[in-house]
Amino acid sequence: MPELIAPTTTTASSGGPAGRMPTLYLSHGAPPLIDDPIWPTQLAQWSANLPRPRAILVASAHWEAAPVTIGATTPVPLVYDFWGFPQRFYDVRYDAPGAPDLAARVAGLLSSHTPVYQDLERGLDHGAYVPLTVMYPDADIPVLQMSMPSEDPQALLEIGRLLAPLRDEGVLIIGSGFMTHSFDAIHKMQRGATGIPNALLEFDAWAAEALARKDVDSLIDYHRRAPGVAYAHPTVDHFVPLFISLGAGLDREQPAQTQVDGYWMTNSKRSVQFG
Repeated sequence: MPELIAPTTTTASSGGPAGRMPTLYLSHGAPPLIDDPIWPTQLAQWSANLPRPRAILVASAHWEAAPVTIGATTPVPLVYDFWGFPQRFYDVRYDAPGAPDLAARVAGLLSSHTPVYQDLERGLDHGAYVPLTVMYPDADIPVLQMSMPSEDPQALLEIGRLLAPLRDEGVLIIGSGFMTHSFDAIHKMQRGATGIPNALLEFDAWAAEALARKDVDSLIDYHRRAPGVAYAHPTVDHFVPLFISLGAGLDREQPAQTQVDGYWMTNSKRSVQFG
């Protein structure tokens, strides 16, 4: 049973300066991402070019719970929230340290907006640990996962804005989803279809342009403005983590920088950096 977590105003970091951290929206794919010949190298190069974080805060498409809920800060099993894969994907470990100070700090930052609960048994799901296994393979950086309490862009943007001070404390904020998330396209590919469906190409191009302009109004209104959205995101859980990252990175006018692009299993793996 989740319990209310006590907030604190104490900073989440310690030690020497880590530098101001950017925020990331990354496409996390699925467990077989680690077998791709290109994608793991792209993610590893991306993380190598970042300041080393003191802690990592992840909001994943695979954990929706309201109000905001914080995951375990002590060692617990990973959440293998997938099925039908070879056993080796269920044997993966990612034993990163917990981040209890960060959990209390998140509660403190959000306390004026929402109560924050903690689920002491909730481990990292594959939207968190799969990309981290190649970005920070030593698992030596404390990692905390928080739930996504809503799919409303404005609500998530505000949560990101409230969490933005963590960037000055060496915390890397990651919204983890997938720039397009069409199982229909994947199933057609598995049945022998070739090429990327036009709807996915159009949605990805629209998102890339809106992000390059940092056009927050268009992004928030994606349901009406984005071409191909119904096919690219029949459910929107993999797109909307973007807004937590965007909200935390709104303090600078510079555009989002695409760090990974291209397609995997016909879906766009576009991943971007703010700040």
